[in-house]
Amino acid sequence: MDDTPSRFPVILSALRAKAREAGFTMSSEDRTGSLLAALAAAKPAGRILELGTGVGEGAAWLLSGMDLTSSLTTVELDTSVQAIAQEQLGADPRVTFVSGDGAAWLEQYDGAPFDLVFADAWPGKFTHLDRALELVAPGGTYLIDDLTPQPGWPEAHEASVQRLLAHLEQRDDFRCVRLTWASGLVMAVRTSR
Repeated sequence: MDDTPSRFPVILSALRAKAREAGFTMSSEDRTGSLLAALAAAKPAGRILELGTGVGEGAAWLLSGMDLTSSLTTVELDTSVQAIAQEQLGADPRVTFVSGDGAAWLEQYDGAPFDLVFADAWPGKFTHLDRALELVAPGGTYLIDDLTPQPGWPEAHEASVQRLLAHLEQRDDFRCVRLTWASGLVMAVRTSR
């Protein structure tokens, strides 16, 4: 079976061209994007959080799966790359862009929980993990990627990944599945207990 996605967000090629111009190389890969679209589609009127907008490729995949009553909040520290996402996706009323430190945003956020949290940045994954998990609604999904060793990882990063995985597995309020697929994913669903 070929696991290459067959449907892509229309805006994706424009985002990729802008990413190349900006020298941005850290967007999620297509298989992760297709999973994001499917998870977003599974949450009608869903509230979705993305930590790490980048140039907006993940947001484009999420928006492509969302229905018209869903909303996406996407947080990014680097305003220069997020400006690309805002330029390309900002006309969509379902998306709200937050420019700033994801860690500070997580600490200060006091709104309703989210049905889907995609943590594609250090805050919400390697720092402030418990706070990000608190923001997942019962039955909601927490997704992280980039867990398979990559060229250029700092020497201690593998240990950080192992600590993260162990912490997630020890929580009894989430059911986790590790996916040795795409860039290495973990999907965790908050249980209702």
